[in-house]
Amino acid sequence: MNIKLETPEQKRTFRNLTIFTVAVLASGWIGVGLDKLTNNPPGQPGPGMLFWLVFPFLTSLLLRVFAGDGWKDFGLRPAFQGNMTWYLASVLIYPLVALLVLSIGGVLGFVTAPNFSTGLLLSVFAGGLIAAFIKNIFEEFAWRGYLAPKVDSLGFNAYVGHVIVGFIWGCWHIPYLLFLLDRKLIEATTTQSMATFVPMGIISLIAASITYGELRFLTGSVWPPLLLHTVGNALVDVLIVQGFFKIMPGTDILVSPGHQSLLTLIFFTLIGIGLHRLRIRK
Repeated sequence: MNIKLETPEQKRTFRNLTIFTVAVLASGWIGVGLDKLTNNPPGQPGPGMLFWLVFPFLTSLLLRVFAGDGWKDFGLRPAFQGNMTWYLASVLIYPLVALLVLSIGGVLGFVTAPNFSTGLLLSVFAGGLIAAFIKNIFEEFAWRGYLAPKVDSLGFNAYVGHVIVGFIWGCWHIPYLLFLLDRKLIEATTTQSMATFVPMGIISLIAASITYGELRFLTGSVWPPLLLHTVGNALVDVLIVQGFFKIMPGTDILVSPGHQSLLTLIFFTLIGIGLHRLRIRK
């Protein structure tokens, strides 16, 4: 991987990306410190989690306003014309992947649905959409609104660019998973130890970043990946946390619909590759 920074704009972009990366990777650890200073109970929402969530987006805004990044690649326009297929895909990808993963788990005898109720599932899903949407404005405007197009502008191979974005995105989650998130929520979704859960989460987010990034580049807009992320947050976790499905202990590393399983990783990789090939043809 040899990127030549030949123009002043590329050099500025590389400098600003370095600042952004250092800032966002530090944000979670600063958040952990804030919670300790304010005596916020471990794993409970508080100033630390808020700082961790908002700081990457604020950093990107400061770099755009004061460090010369500008706004031309922000992707704020919805760009509906000619892209409704990709908006529909953004709504359907997570439900279809979850259905495939859980169906395979059911065939293997790893997944059961003792308390499944379509009406209750739809109610819980709808109830989580607004909160997930608001949360993901901060997250996606940082990752797909800023980081993805800036990395792409340096001339990386598309897949290398997605891996870079996904790796930074995944590492940003480390203090969140270890300290800021309620451990009981993690224990409700997995039987993995944190020694495997965290690395699997990072690898899976690298795979997911291919799909997220390709939707961003196919449409030129940050809204499809934001919609994708929102549907995923509102649906996937509640499938297990709320008890709609039960996964046999020790098998969630294979058949969980969340971003810590091998099947979810494989499906998002394949979807991302398919979207990339379609984009290249266009």
